[in-house]
Amino acid sequence: MSRQDELLDNLAKVQSVIPANVKLIVVTKTYPVSDIEILYNAGVRDFGENRDQEGAIKAPQIPSDANWHFQGQIQSNKIPSLIEWADYIHSLDDLDHAKKFNKRLSSPMKFFIQVSLDNQVGRGGISPEQLPDFIDEIERLPMINPVGLMAVAPVDAVPDEAFAKLEGIKAEITRQYPYIEYLSAGMSNDFKVAIRHGATHIRVGSSILGSRA
Repeated sequence: MSRQDELLDNLAKVQSVIPANVKLIVVTKTYPVSDIEILYNAGVRDFGENRDQEGAIKAPQIPSDANWHFQGQIQSNKIPSLIEWADYIHSLDDLDHAKKFNKRLSSPMKFFIQVSLDNQVGRGGISPEQLPDFIDEIERLPMINPVGLMAVAPVDAVPDEAFAKLEGIKAEITRQYPYIEYLSAGMSNDFKVAIRHGATHIRVGSSILGSRA
């Protein structure tokens, strides 16, 4: 089987179980531009990267109607570069980062606020209890457009329980802030569960591109 046939077969299998109202983001970290081109030609328009160094190289090589989603940990010194190529940031969890984006942006950018489901240090995300205060703060930043929440199920958690918790958090936040309407959750191993709990954006890599070395 050729690489093109492999990717198209995997893509079709994933697409067959995704509702029409759920956005598929194909996570292309570590994979070459040639794979992205195959998927783009098959109709995929949303791609995800975890590292600025990769996204900054790959994004300009793909037609401009593609959407690029950065979902890695934000580093202050990478913010100017992220602004150049990313259309969405899925991992905003620091007010200082938000202020730096706001200062450098010339037009509003769309952000997902990362929520911590386990409060473990080093894994990123804001605790659910701190979310309202954080949102109130970034509402004062005109270039920051928060459109949704993002979370990763804890490694040792039962996905159904983790995403049920996230679903509740999202419902409460949307009641307070109706413009935060999207939920980015679910990866190759758990996206079906995430969809059952309201995910509107799923970030799928290995199920389409294969296992990483």
